[in-house]
Amino acid sequence: MNYDYLIVGSGLFGSTFACEAAKRGKRVKVIDKRSHIGGNIYTEKIEGINVHKYGAHIFHTNNKKIWGYVNQFAEFNRYTNSPIANYKGEIYNLPFNMNTFNKLWGVVTPEEAREKIEQQKAEAHLGKPTNLEEQAISLIGTDVYLKLIKGYTEKQWGRKATELPPFIIRRLPVRFTYDNNYFNDKYQGIPIGGYTQIIDKMLSSDLIDVELNTDFFSRKDEYLRRYPKIIYTGMIDQFFNYQFGTLEYRSLKFETEVLNQHNFQGNAVVNYTDAETPYTRIIEHKHFEFGDQPKTVITREFPLNWERGDEPYYPMNDEKNNALYRKYKKLADRTPNVLFGGRLGMYQYYDMHQVIAASLAAVAREFDEKASC
Repeated sequence: MNYDYLIVGSGLFGSTFACEAAKRGKRVKVIDKRSHIGGNIYTEKIEGINVHKYGAHIFHTNNKKIWGYVNQFAEFNRYTNSPIANYKGEIYNLPFNMNTFNKLWGVVTPEEAREKIEQQKAEAHLGKPTNLEEQAISLIGTDVYLKLIKGYTEKQWGRKATELPPFIIRRLPVRFTYDNNYFNDKYQGIPIGGYTQIIDKMLSSDLIDVELNTDFFSRKDEYLRRYPKIIYTGMIDQFFNYQFGTLEYRSLKFETEVLNQHNFQGNAVVNYTDAETPYTRIIEHKHFEFGDQPKTVITREFPLNWERGDEPYYPMNDEKNNALYRKYKKLADRTPNVLFGGRLGMYQYYDMHQVIAASLAAVAREFDEKASC
């Protein structure tokens, strides 16, 4: 079979590109090392519940064109992301808002909350923040930092907050309203019936063939010889055999459990912000789609240090790793007939809407068209 493109990875970037290439009459082969399509947005039905197998995925964007684009593949519900924090049994609303401040300090008005935060910032005697801890306190004060940020963040990144760069938390959502909606984006929701259907429809063209349980690196040289163009969405450093060194990633472990009860925690996402609890959050999947099934399915999410051979979930975008990535990016730009995309190929912590936008931009460049999103 003669193909125009080999796409390595059936996540959002690769599947969006495959879909658009097929629309333009191109024949596409998609390979994936996993036993299913969809990458990390894959959902699996368990006890009638669409389970997010690789962590919670809530689609949100301010881009009307991206929202319209993804809605052609699925109908989205009105789910609003309103996680809560559990600190040693104390429950707080997220993102940090007047409900959080009222629970912490008993304040009622935004002015009272601002005064409390400013008082704590002054008592900390901070200059220009040089690490995440100082940045967080400069934004929200010490009480919120110690109860709701420090433990969670150090578990998530596997480092002390004083060793993490300040930019990680620079866009910390802080609101002086009684609003528990985590995102400010205009468009938000969960696809009714799960995310896998989106990828399935993207790859449904007769011009697209999909091969699962297939490792690109087992036949890398052959693939490079046989295919005129490759869209690669794996780790960029692995593609180049780690010749400049290994980029750092964070990995995750998921423990999923079916419970013989109707409702376990009353919310889709509960973050555990103390240092002692080994997991960062528990997801109760039925609440993403307002489920009323007699049983429920929960997943505990454990952050892990990443080593070669582990599944990489997100990049460590600190100064050292970004500098190393730039070396690989220069090499990638000089590599003929290979386009690097997605979180791992571009070493970026992308949300879903950003992945789609990046893929559509790559499509526009590839086919010399004006970008539509």
